[in-house]
Amino acid sequence: MRLRRFTHRLIAVLAVSVVLCAPARAVETLRVLAWPGYADSDLVQAFEKRHGVHVEVSFVGSDDVLREKVRANQGGDFDVFAANTAEMQYYIEERLVAPLQLDRIPNTANQLPRFRNLQAIHGITRQGEVFAIPYTYSEMGLIYDRKQFREAPTSMAALWDPRYKGRVLAFDASSHNFSVAAMLLGGSPFQIKDREFDKVAERLVALRRNVLTFYTLPEESVELFREHSVALLFANYGRQQFKQLRDAGADVGYVIPREGALAWLDCWAVTRGAGNKPLAESWINYMLESGVSGELTKRQGLSNTIAADPLANETDKLIWLEPVEDAKRRAALWSHIISGDLPGKLRTR
Repeated sequence: MRLRRFTHRLIAVLAVSVVLCAPARAVETLRVLAWPGYADSDLVQAFEKRHGVHVEVSFVGSDDVLREKVRANQGGDFDVFAANTAEMQYYIEERLVAPLQLDRIPNTANQLPRFRNLQAIHGITRQGEVFAIPYTYSEMGLIYDRKQFREAPTSMAALWDPRYKGRVLAFDASSHNFSVAAMLLGGSPFQIKDREFDKVAERLVALRRNVLTFYTLPEESVELFREHSVALLFANYGRQQFKQLRDAGADVGYVIPREGALAWLDCWAVTRGAGNKPLAESWINYMLESGVSGELTKRQGLSNTIAADPLANETDKLIWLEPVEDAKRRAALWSHIISGDLPGKLRTR
């Protein structure tokens, strides 16, 4: 009898030991690649708590960097990311994104009508399949210091104005800068002809000589604007930067120039190598909750796809981004331009 009791106790002790020594169950991790302001820590924590997972967020500052990271995603470093509609076509063509199962993203039913018709949004569908869901949008206008401008600037050409040399901030991205320069020269912003590349490149060299520097992140532009008495800023992040500067106490204005302004529509997509595709789609669905999208507008000043933005003027001359003629060519040329190469040394072919 005593032997039996001893045996039972021994078995119980061994069972507890096995439980205590066994490795804890690994918490699943969702890896998010996003732009600044798209995944604030408190909103991420709420998603983690709801789904019992861990979320790792990495931020990017340009489309060029975003392409590099997604293209190098062979090891499953990222599951879900945000990109504009023009860039999405690249990811679809390169088979870097997976088609979405829309019944797992029911909050699309809460989006504004113009964003619910996914087949009508150029760049996010292919052969009847949907690869991305609209999330937020903005135009790339001009932010100016009211103290240094008697009247608001009316043209993108103000970025080249020698009166503001050393007091201009521009965005460090190949595609957008080539588009702006081409537009000012009277050409197509997205389809630069071979014979036009030399003039566009020379125009960008002149921009490099006129600017204080090129920024990547919106917070960086705010700091530079305030510390260096900047007069004019090309706002790649649009009203997000305008809000940040005003919140920081800067006396600034915001305009869409007469040529029009490039405009982007950012969407969420799931990488083809996502470890848990349903979880990634749950993230997209979460981003489309009215409270979460509302916080994006409240905190960042960006329009969301759930609620109509009374500050957004849909009638302004917005030029929605499109795929460009040769992104690699633009990127290669841009790297030479910002490194200081002279126009005569640039190879545009």
